[in-house]
Amino acid sequence: MAFAARMDEQPEQLAPEARLLCLARSGDLDAFEQIVALHERRIFALALRLTGSVEDAKDATQETFIRLHRKIHQIDSRRSAGPWLYTVAVNACRDIGRERQRARMVPVDIGLVEPGANPEGLYSDQEREDRFRAALSRLPEKERSALLLREMEGLSTGEVARILGSSEATVRSQVCNARLKLRKLFGRRSVGKL
Repeated sequence: MAFAARMDEQPEQLAPEARLLCLARSGDLDAFEQIVALHERRIFALALRLTGSVEDAKDATQETFIRLHRKIHQIDSRRSAGPWLYTVAVNACRDIGRERQRARMVPVDIGLVEPGANPEGLYSDQEREDRFRAALSRLPEKERSALLLREMEGLSTGEVARILGSSEATVRSQVCNARLKLRKLFGRRSVGKL
């Protein structure tokens, strides 16, 4: 296994997360719980954006960490577990999306914002968030995933490409297409850098 070379190092010599990974691999449940605590909020937020449902996001987050527990020996301790977890979370959301009916998501009429209107003045924060989630749910799965990982999670195009198993050019195209579709739904001024 390519990652076994790091296992001979003493855990206290490694970076904090790498040390936790080594300890968790040896069966230390406290170390595993600390890894979960480091990543749980971001994984849940990503899953919520991808699924549009709190219950589905909870299920995807739980499935992500179950898979982490099962496959912790596959994670390269020289890197953060984050990219691996993002990949697993995206796949878990896809699996849940296939299993659940799209009818669970409440269809919302997005309507265009009138030119020159101040979007912040038109809607409360919650209404804007609801509209954004509804708009995201209208995007094709791969475009939604690429956009969220790139813009909301701040990952590089290369990282997103590895997570989604596609090329960087494909990711750039998916992000561009997603932005264009959101602009059509919200109007040009209200969609800049997410």
